[in-house]
Amino acid sequence: MREDLFGAAGERDRARSAPLSDRMRPRVLAEVVGQDHLLAPGQVLERMAAERRLRSLILYGAPGSGKTTIARLLAAAVESAFVPLSAVEAGVAEVRRVVEAARERWRLEGRGTVVFLDEIHRFNKAQQDVLLPHVETGTLTLVGATAENPWVTIIPALLSRCLLLQVKPLGRDDVVSVLRRALDRRAEWRPDARVDDAVLTAIANRVSGDARLALNLLDWTLLLTAPGEVAGEERVDQVWKEAPHYHDRAGDRHYDRVSAFIKSLRGSDPDAALFWFGLMLAGGEDPEFVSRRLMVHAAEDVGMADPRALLVAVAAHQALMAVGLPEARIPLAEAVIYIATAPKSNSVVDALARLDEAVSDHADAEVPVALQSPQYKGGAVAGYRYPHGAPGHFLPDAHLPDDLRELYLYRGSDQGEERLTLARAAAWRAAREAFARTASEQTLSADTVPNADGDRTPG
Repeated sequence: MREDLFGAAGERDRARSAPLSDRMRPRVLAEVVGQDHLLAPGQVLERMAAERRLRSLILYGAPGSGKTTIARLLAAAVESAFVPLSAVEAGVAEVRRVVEAARERWRLEGRGTVVFLDEIHRFNKAQQDVLLPHVETGTLTLVGATAENPWVTIIPALLSRCLLLQVKPLGRDDVVSVLRRALDRRAEWRPDARVDDAVLTAIANRVSGDARLALNLLDWTLLLTAPGEVAGEERVDQVWKEAPHYHDRAGDRHYDRVSAFIKSLRGSDPDAALFWFGLMLAGGEDPEFVSRRLMVHAAEDVGMADPRALLVAVAAHQALMAVGLPEARIPLAEAVIYIATAPKSNSVVDALARLDEAVSDHADAEVPVALQSPQYKGGAVAGYRYPHGAPGHFLPDAHLPDDLRELYLYRGSDQGEERLTLARAAAWRAAREAFARTASEQTLSADTVPNADGDRTPG
């Protein structure tokens, strides 16, 4: 009896010490916000709960979107035992103990077990394989949760046995609703809390749909607010400066923000590019990853329109390696602005696409005799003329086999400095075409000019 009293008191103390996000979880499925595509009347999870026939699931979505809460409430709705596991801590031995307990529960209590495996992507293939027969036979109902792409991180055999459902990030209005509900229940955690409405919006604007982070920010904000004081937006600002900005370096948010960063660079929007750049760095993104993306997109999206963009990006990367953060934010930001504001051309990428096709179609192309190496030809190769001995350092001679003389891989653009490059290339092509027409089936002039190796060969 004495142990029961101490145990109950300890549990109450644990509950009071739990983060606000845990204490304010929805108590029924109807309180879950932002997931109407799963929980509205007639939708898949609402039907499972109503019919008390829960299937094994993989819930994937951003942190703080409600995956754990949904799993708990589904288990309660179908009157199954709920066993939470974390793939970070659990191993094969613990899974086997849970499976054996699930078998005993069916035998002794006649009810099922919902095993909630958080961070399921952290289980390797062998660990995921252990779950397969027990999911297959219905010994347990698996609800896995992941913030990463399940098609990449979950083995196909397990995916085929589970229903894959996306839990969407919460919208700003959804986050505000979660915060209002917490304030409606303030008697459970802070009866004297007084909050300005602007606080809820300020928090919702910062958390990118993460309800867990939103509730914890509300709690931290009120901790800094004196008794009787109305918490205002300035308190949120104070907390936010001291709290880490959320960013997942391997999950969907990583890919979404990187995508937004790249598209902002390509879209010539320096303000947006700087914003996504700042969010990634503040959230702990690897700065070398960012600098590598800058180098790639300087060549891919600016390219020949301003070849200096690549030099700026490479210099920013070298500065990062030399001085590190936070100082390297300055050259990195300079590169972001330079690339975003530079004229754009993807002619290099287009040329590579045409190159790949040409190489595939003409892999056996023979080098014209005039272009072959003289090293194994006795030092003389007929037909080659050295262009530096000609006016403008140009001769209209062909450098491709006869059947490929109209292979134009580089087509350029009229953007930035590439206008001049394209004009030169076009003039040279036109000269080659004219020369080919007049010189067809004729021998080259007998005049000789020095070749690149210093020899004199027939011209």
